[in-house]
Amino acid sequence: MLIGSIEAGGTKFVCAVGDEDYRVKDQVTIPTTTPEETIAKTIEYFKQFDIEALGVASFGPIEIRKHSPKYGYITTTPKKGWQNTDLLGQLEKALNVPAAFTTDVNGSAYGEYIMSTLTNEKIDSVVYYTVGTGVGGGAVIEGRLLGDAGHPEMGHTFVKRHPEDLDFEGICPYHGDCLEGLVAGPTFEARLGQKGETVPLTDPVWDILAYYLAQAVIQATLITRPDKIVFGGSVVNDVLLTKIREKTAEMLNDYVELPPLEKYITRPLIQNNGSATLGNFALGLRLLQE
Repeated sequence: MLIGSIEAGGTKFVCAVGDEDYRVKDQVTIPTTTPEETIAKTIEYFKQFDIEALGVASFGPIEIRKHSPKYGYITTTPKKGWQNTDLLGQLEKALNVPAAFTTDVNGSAYGEYIMSTLTNEKIDSVVYYTVGTGVGGGAVIEGRLLGDAGHPEMGHTFVKRHPEDLDFEGICPYHGDCLEGLVAGPTFEARLGQKGETVPLTDPVWDILAYYLAQAVIQATLITRPDKIVFGGSVVNDVLLTKIREKTAEMLNDYVELPPLEKYITRPLIQNNGSATLGNFALGLRLLQE
């Protein structure tokens, strides 16, 4: 049995084919250009294989309500040219297979949840944040993706400002200083005039980012009470993760009991940014089992 996976990102589509044991059999990366070109190349790739289902995890915002006439669409994305694109409809029509549709971060969250069951970690819930060009969050609660009226937009919650960061307006085109506007990769250039990968890990900006991301941990903890919180994305490194744990402990002040923070606030179990691919395989397989 073969299942298809699409991790549809703003810069690239990672397309893969795997089996019922979530093993990748083939994979290709397609640059995200125009919807017409990108979707056509994606369809051409999958037509080489006899897949039985497809899992699609896309950048957004997207429409996940199945009763909506725009179910399967990428909707109000800031990605130029991709607004109101019927991504899922075109894929289903061309490939003639059932397809699951969710956000890129939900796909990653589901992949981390499934991997935990394969490694006998046996958690029931996980929150996944990605911190890169943008910030997003997804959640699996008791094996189910969170969100009915729409998908979570955890990157656009608001946080208390760091006292040494009050003059920074933030970069989110919608909200200015929401979480994404304060910690996404492009904030390094906006604050310091240099790319994040060139900023020394001793720079005080990492303490500022940790201050905001620890608040995201506390929000997710107190609202959903997950078994663990996972951070992925290009901005996250071991130094930042350690600072997030320290700030979380300081801010939470033992208000609720948590596992050891080294186990509670972690990097992904799945290496090489493969969380969404595994999650998509699992979501596609679940469609067939239902």
